[in-house]
Amino acid sequence: MLDIRVGYGYDVHRLEAGLPLTIGGVKIPYEKGWVAHSDGDVLLHAICDAILGAAAMRDIGFHFPDNSKDFEGIDSRKLLRRCVEIIAEKGYRVSNVDSTIAMQKPKLKDLIPQMQHEIAQAIGIDDDRISVKATTTEKLSFEGEGTGASAYAVVLIMKE
Repeated sequence: MLDIRVGYGYDVHRLEAGLPLTIGGVKIPYEKGWVAHSDGDVLLHAICDAILGAAAMRDIGFHFPDNSKDFEGIDSRKLLRRCVEIIAEKGYRVSNVDSTIAMQKPKLKDLIPQMQHEIAQAIGIDDDRISVKATTTEKLSFEGEGTGASAYAVVLIMKE
């Protein structure tokens, strides 16, 4: 029997002036950045949760607690690589990722190919297996007000 599983992930972080902003492993010049224990990359965190969830292996906070000095300021690509290793221990590999980031500003469309590449490299799959979409929330909610952003991801994993 073919063993394929789907996982769903969600993450959200506040934005504040003067902090660094990294999305999908790409550093983005912007006046605001993430308030977070790690680098705050909401897109990668949502993907991590989707990967772990697909394998029924809890969530990102379980594996990388936000009160641990080991993960303070960590590049979320390292967390993503570790999530891929964790599911590989159960014989799974990531087949593809579909993700969306919701934030009003900055505009991200020109950076999406670079994000796809960074995510693909961290997971170890081809760029064309990574979908990244960006949306505004039509100035509604915390995303639209510019005080935060959210990200959603769906991941398909397969048993080797």
